[in-house]
Amino acid sequence: MKIIVGITGSSGAVYALDFLKKSQSEKFLVVSKWGKTLLKDELGMNDSDLLPFVKKQFDDKDLTAPIASGSNHFDAYVILPCSTSTLGKIASGIGDSLITRTAQVALKERYKLVICVRETPMSTLALEQCAKLSNYGAIIMPISPPLYFVPKSVDEYIGAFTEKVLGVLGERKAKGWRAEEME
Repeated sequence: MKIIVGITGSSGAVYALDFLKKSQSEKFLVVSKWGKTLLKDELGMNDSDLLPFVKKQFDDKDLTAPIASGSNHFDAYVILPCSTSTLGKIASGIGDSLITRTAQVALKERYKLVICVRETPMSTLALEQCAKLSNYGAIIMPISPPLYFVPKSVDEYIGAFTEKVLGVLGERKAKGWRAEEME
């Protein structure tokens, strides 16, 4: 599976890192200016530290990158974390960066688009934008890890959300609540 991963400036860099490490797919990375700040502030990392986990990184300013064209197929696009500013641009059809342009490509080509919004509380406007994008086919996944399996560490807590994203992509099955009763 070929997955594009966008990292924006909303808090939650640890989720992006966990996803990049766990996903077995071929991954292509785009990090916004504020996403780079986020990586530095929250993890003490640069975007170059993520290169071992991806096939290639594209610059967010490069609107000539191959992922900016619908003529180049990818299977899914995950924006993790997704700021409400990025959410708003996508919902309004603005493709002024590679992150937002690639979302436009995913929507027009009907590729899987997973938007992991990290904002709380959410304004009515952001909720309306989520609903709008959901109506267009995007999957809205607020970063809200499941707790029904009682995580014993922060890593388990983060990993539970990552597993849900991987499940949505079809990469693996996430452990469900009382799943053993379904076996």
